Amino acid sequence: MSTENIVAEGLKGVVIGKSEICFIDGKRGKLIYRGYDIHDLVNHSNFEEVVYLLWYGKLPTKKNFDDLYKSLVTNRALSKEAISLLKSFPKKATPMEVLRTAISTLSLTDHSADDTSFEANVKKGINLTAKTATIIAAFDRMRNGKEPIEPSPNLNHAANFLYMLTGKVPDEMISRFFDICLILHADHELNASTFAARVTSSTLSDLYSAITSAVGTLKGPLHGGANIEVMKMLIDMGTVDKTKDYVRTRLAERKRIMGFGHRVYKTEDPRATHLRRMSKEMGEKTGLTKWYEMSRVIEDLMLNEKGMYPNVDFYSASAYYTMGIPIDLYTPIFALSRVSGWIAHVLEQYSNNTLIRPIAEYVGPNDLTYVPIDKR
Repeated sequence: MSTENIVAEGLKGVVIGKSEICFIDGKRGKLIYRGYDIHDLVNHSNFEEVVYLLWYGKLPTKKNFDDLYKSLVTNRALSKEAISLLKSFPKKATPMEVLRTAISTLSLTDHSADDTSFEANVKKGINLTAKTATIIAAFDRMRNGKEPIEPSPNLNHAANFLYMLTGKVPDEMISRFFDICLILHADHELNASTFAARVTSSTLSDLYSAITSAVGTLKGPLHGGANIEVMKMLIDMGTVDKTKDYVRTRLAERKRIMGFGHRVYKTEDPRATHLRRMSKEMGEKTGLTKWYEMSRVIEDLMLNEKGMYPNVDFYSASAYYTMGIPIDLYTPIFALSRVSGWIAHVLEQYSNNTLIRPIAEYVGPNDLTYVPIDKR
């Protein structure tokens, strides 16, 4: 009703707080984790080290790294009860539905679930980060009539996930590429799922509830499912020679080409830079070069005719596909990585908490007179 309110639909452009975790320079195409450029982290770091950086705000010492690494390894295994629960889910359930439900149940066996101290939440964060990978891999095998594979203590987080998923230890190239994918997806400031986690934790609810909120939000196709749609589009095109006509037809019909444009970036998404390279090299390694070749045709067309750059979802689709990852696991894999960023934001929210409670401008009717039900 008020004419004084400035309504920002979708909170676009609204600054709701201060954060030390992630900075995005949309004009220059830069992504910064705790002061470190994403390109430097991709070239020199690994996922476990990035987890420590996001949570503690600094790079780990050798001892810090070893302690976190060992804790992640020892928390990977699921209990017999958790395995039984996963087996009880319908095989037709989507992996994101299963992940959301399974993460929620982890709090049932954690007697410190409601302890929101930093130390307690880091322990819970380790448990969540480690087990998210195991849950995703285990359910995928179960729905395909296979037994889940025990985590390997000899593999890092990225390689262990691929091993649990396929039963084969990935080679060094694939392991490193997937590790880079986890680094690239670890955080991205106040995206929808991260904001949902912070809203939940701002009520002083527990970490498991906050992460469950985030997973439920990531499930939405406007947030976490874009690379699934990209891969479906590529498969629908089929061949490189059909690519241009396919894209132009969709554009003429005013349909979206998924994987392009971003609310923040006005130039190339820095994550796409690395994913493009990995898509190309994985295509060459596997002999499945057409997915990269089609993607390049689409990218060039979209840039030249629409002035739009690829985002993180575009090349991750073909990169994951050539790694042999099932298409409907793309969003759960997003969660596998982003859980580390969600936890970092929840830790920060708890450290200086204010209940997040925006207002809405009322635009409904006023001064209505109640009419008894028998006279309506």
